[in-house]
Amino acid sequence: MHRVVLPETGIFAAWRDAARPLAAHRVPAAEVDWTFEGAAAPLLFDSAPLPPGTGRAVAVPRGFLELAQRVVLHRDAAGASLLYAALLALQDRRGLLADEADPLVRRLGALDKAVARDIHKMRAFVRFRELPAAGPRRRFAAWFEPDHRIIEANTGFFCRRFADMDWAIHTPDLSALWQDGQLSLAPGAPRPDLPDDAAEVLWATYFANIFNPARIKLGSMRQHMPKKYWKNMPETGQIPAMLNAAEGRVRAMQEAAATDAPLRAAAITDRYRAAMPRPPAQIESLADARAACALCTRCDLCHAATQSVFGEGPEDAPLMIVGEQPGDHEDLAGRPFVGPAGQVLDRAMADAGLDRAGAWMTNAVKHFKFVPRGKRRLHQNPDAGEIAACRWWLDLERQFVRPRLTIALGASAARALTGKGNGLTARRGRVEQTPSGPVLISWHPSLILRRSDPAAAEQALAELTEDLRLVSQMLG
Repeated sequence: MHRVVLPETGIFAAWRDAARPLAAHRVPAAEVDWTFEGAAAPLLFDSAPLPPGTGRAVAVPRGFLELAQRVVLHRDAAGASLLYAALLALQDRRGLLADEADPLVRRLGALDKAVARDIHKMRAFVRFRELPAAGPRRRFAAWFEPDHRIIEANTGFFCRRFADMDWAIHTPDLSALWQDGQLSLAPGAPRPDLPDDAAEVLWATYFANIFNPARIKLGSMRQHMPKKYWKNMPETGQIPAMLNAAEGRVRAMQEAAATDAPLRAAAITDRYRAAMPRPPAQIESLADARAACALCTRCDLCHAATQSVFGEGPEDAPLMIVGEQPGDHEDLAGRPFVGPAGQVLDRAMADAGLDRAGAWMTNAVKHFKFVPRGKRRLHQNPDAGEIAACRWWLDLERQFVRPRLTIALGASAARALTGKGNGLTARRGRVEQTPSGPVLISWHPSLILRRSDPAAAEQALAELTEDLRLVSQMLG
């Protein structure tokens, strides 16, 4: 039997120096006894010597070294034994650590999490008390009881965080001392008699003010702040009293909550609503329809959009061009087809011999639908319900304008005008008959802007222009 006694400091280096020659000679894990100083029982027999020679080379992945540096700090020396078993296994299975179903890997993972959690708790729950100082540097001391042997591994954090003062952290295992920028480790000590600190009042006041009695979750509190640390933390001294008073404080909060509005509020609400603009009682013209559309709440799009965007153009225009919905530019300007897509449409109409001033320009949906992304508003396609809700306004426009031909640009416009949601590829360039007149279907100019392939964009623009030329021929 080989026996290895690990020290309280330099634990990982000691484990590595012992494990490497043992593994080089392929000494089975069952023949190695790992223990810590102070916990070692008296030896009945001498530890077996290693075989002569250096043995075979030992190699491990980097992830194993990182794992071993934490697991070896576990209070139970079984962690050191499991690490050695994994070290042997890795000589034949390089991918062992990636196998999360392997029982050895799972046990090592559990030990690793326990140590990592203890390191975090020490950083979070150590509370320093100030001591008298003779020199220019302030002096502090703290008491902490870790679950595992983490003091040495955690000193780097406190040295960086509190480099400008002298401090000492005492534990049953070790004492970490930082003085004049130099770190030293001393044997563990009993809990010192630390004085009260003026900062404790500040901590307690802060904790009392952030405590919400209506959101008490004792299980979660104990999980994240175990009760064993409470005695070292000034703010936790108030927890029992605050818990006892929580029910009364919640009741007081409920009594202080908002009550029913006073009677005079109804009169104020009536006056406010009376001052709001109202839609025309009857819609008898495009002007009435525009005024009513400005107050439209037929779907939820009105809540986010800046304004409704009604159509514009000659009220007896022979051609009506219907897009999908206002974009970012149209939403701000309150006019259809004034953004980049509108500029593409203007060029295509000019190439086709059509005059925009002679057409009624509008959209199937009157409010801009988008999702915010930082400072940008990204266009979102309207759904079938939103298209159906806005169909009311589009029908009014077609009823009053009575165009000889209507162009549907894009899928939403085609659905609103024909009631069909079929794909556009097979329908583009064709005229479909509807009860309100013929509808020619084509690409929306925004499709040309979205296509990243220049050749595909050029083809879509040519097809849109071709459709507009057909419109020009149909209108004579």
